[in-house]
Amino acid sequence: MPEISITPLPNSEVKIAFVVSLEEAQPYLEEAVADFSKHRPVPGFRPGKLPFAEGKRVYGEMPILEAAFERIVRAFYVRTILEEKLDVVASPAVNVDQLTPGQPIKFTVTAPTEPRVTKMPDLSKCVVEYTEKPIEEKHVDETVEEIRKMRRVEVIADRPATAEDLVIIDLDMKKDNVILEGGSGKDYRVYLKEPHYIPGFSEKLLGIKASEERAFTLPFPEEHYQKHLAGKQIDFTAIAKGVYELQLPEANDDFAKSVGAEDLVDLRKKLKENLTVEAKHKLDEANEIAMLEKLVETASFDGIPEILINEEIRRMLQELQSGVEEQGGKWEDYLANIKKTTDQLKLDFIPQALRRVRTAVLIKAFAKEAKIAVDDEEINHEIDHILEQVRENDRETRERVASPEYREYVTVQMRNRKTLTWLKEQCVKNVGA
Repeated sequence: MPEISITPLPNSEVKIAFVVSLEEAQPYLEEAVADFSKHRPVPGFRPGKLPFAEGKRVYGEMPILEAAFERIVRAFYVRTILEEKLDVVASPAVNVDQLTPGQPIKFTVTAPTEPRVTKMPDLSKCVVEYTEKPIEEKHVDETVEEIRKMRRVEVIADRPATAEDLVIIDLDMKKDNVILEGGSGKDYRVYLKEPHYIPGFSEKLLGIKASEERAFTLPFPEEHYQKHLAGKQIDFTAIAKGVYELQLPEANDDFAKSVGAEDLVDLRKKLKENLTVEAKHKLDEANEIAMLEKLVETASFDGIPEILINEEIRRMLQELQSGVEEQGGKWEDYLANIKKTTDQLKLDFIPQALRRVRTAVLIKAFAKEAKIAVDDEEINHEIDHILEQVRENDRETRERVASPEYREYVTVQMRNRKTLTWLKEQCVKNVGA
């Protein structure tokens, strides 16, 4: 084995210095020569079979050394972390200290390690109390009303618009008699009962009739994402294309059947059941978050490696961007609306990312302390269940789900779920009505 010195560093990192003799490096230097001879064959020798001494003469010692270096680092680094049981959690940084023909090879590897919980929380002091509130008939009434609104029909009305109506207009917005960029629109729909992003806009259209033109001036909101227009007086010209009455279906048996229920009684029963399940899920989620916040606050940790925080920030940013795009929005517009750049968001995410990393470390520590594990039968069942959701002809996804890496991912997720269930049994208490 090479000369190795291991030095723990702050923030859960470890520095490993290696001195590899030429004899220890020789197999990797020979592999480099073999690779060279496959791609740049030497006349008289079969590709990949060039003797090492001849390879040094043809290709040069330094290029061979440089080509072999990655193999040397990987081989001795992996061997060391396994033998020394170092719990590294991300790719290391490698520094070349000496890479000279005829001399020992020296390099230093700095790697982040799994952060440790230096003080476990007292579960008896992390209790979260809650009272489960039953779903009442008024909640069912509100849901029925929402479904009625979703199934409303728009009927043209030959009368002035009321606050309950929809008005379709052609709209121009001007400042200093110049139309704003994007400030001209056709068939703009305004539901007069709903708040408009420009305060007072809906009120200016009350009583308007089809074909009527109205001109008025209103200030843009102070928080408007276009800073040069925020708080400025803007001139509006609206021409009504039509006034529409919003007619809601009556809440009766026919209405219930139209949404898949047997009758109105059956619909209300199903809605109450669904609302109860949804409320329980939200309550469980809120209790879990409150519990984890208490546990993390009362625990102590080693320093968290910067690479783990940055990786969590990357995931958070990706989650947010995917959420915006799934709702039909554009990432650039979202950033403009919140008046932040991607880099500013990353800075904002640092505290939350740190909490998320600490939470993951703490859950793993509790799993170890409580000896919570997942057996092969449970993992196989979960992977089989996942594969059932994947199309037979989606070979790439099926191979990924069946891979050892994905199995490890599933194992961690299942162990975490078990641990959270166990923690909630210790910490979350229903104190009744």
